[in-house]
Amino acid sequence: MSSSSSTPYSPSAYYLERGELIKQGAEAKVYSLPSLFPPPKIYYPSSPSSSSSTSTPNRDGVIIKHRFPKKYRHPTLDTSLTSSRLIFEARSLARAAKYGVVVPRVLWVDDRGGCIGLERVEGWSVREVLGGGAEGEMELQEEEEEEVELYMPSSQTGEGERDVQGEGEVEEGNEGWERLKGLGVGRDHLMRSIGSALAKLHLTTIIHGDLTTSNMMIRLTPDSKTQPYEIVLIDFGLSSTAQFPENYAVDLYVLERAFASTHPRSEKLYAGVLEAYARGLGEKKWKPIEIKLKEVRKRGRKRDMTG
Repeated sequence: MSSSSSTPYSPSAYYLERGELIKQGAEAKVYSLPSLFPPPKIYYPSSPSSSSSTSTPNRDGVIIKHRFPKKYRHPTLDTSLTSSRLIFEARSLARAAKYGVVVPRVLWVDDRGGCIGLERVEGWSVREVLGGGAEGEMELQEEEEEEVELYMPSSQTGEGERDVQGEGEVEEGNEGWERLKGLGVGRDHLMRSIGSALAKLHLTTIIHGDLTTSNMMIRLTPDSKTQPYEIVLIDFGLSSTAQFPENYAVDLYVLERAFASTHPRSEKLYAGVLEAYARGLGEKKWKPIEIKLKEVRKRGRKRDMTG
């Protein structure tokens, strides 16, 4: 699929022309490629009349995010902003990976062409697994009016337990959910994994900026002896560096709103995320964030009431 908006000298143009457009937003288009290179063909010597060959399948899929030019901006400013945004995104991913946060590998950065190449994560989004609807509609449910209790983890819930009860309203035939259930993983365990992943990210001082259940992937890890799956955080296009507890609180509030709009009656789910998050940060770092999260939540409700 071609992209007419790529610059003439962009080394990424070759891949954009061959990629499949899988998502388009206001800032970027996302393309998928089965591999950076065509699959090699292996020819087997046989009789002169035979010309059989076998293609070796590609397993290393690639995602290309293309920040296309914005016509409403001056070209020089647009190029500068796009370049700095891409470089910061790549650095955020590299820093997160350095400290053990599971994120897609950065394959290349083409700031001239406005492209970043990333490892394709095989699996399901948390939104898919939980059977959520379309994201983006931030209407509060009635249940959200009851403030989610923020608390430090109690000793009643073991970290190693994988609750398979309470699957609730997850749709039948959900492939990702069925695979997790087959591994003995329930929603509570999944929420704890999400909270732990977010705590690990925030300990690096990185703010994701767009935490939704669509930007969290579940990837099975059959070779792991400790965990049958891992949470992969994706789409760091709005990431930034935190300076104050409120920065972390806003990041968490964005996710809370995403849960409320996408997954009705999700208070208990999100409470499980916060419990694991608090455990991962430790009480000293969690307390100021907890205070700010309550303040951010109140401000958000005032905006909802006043429009």
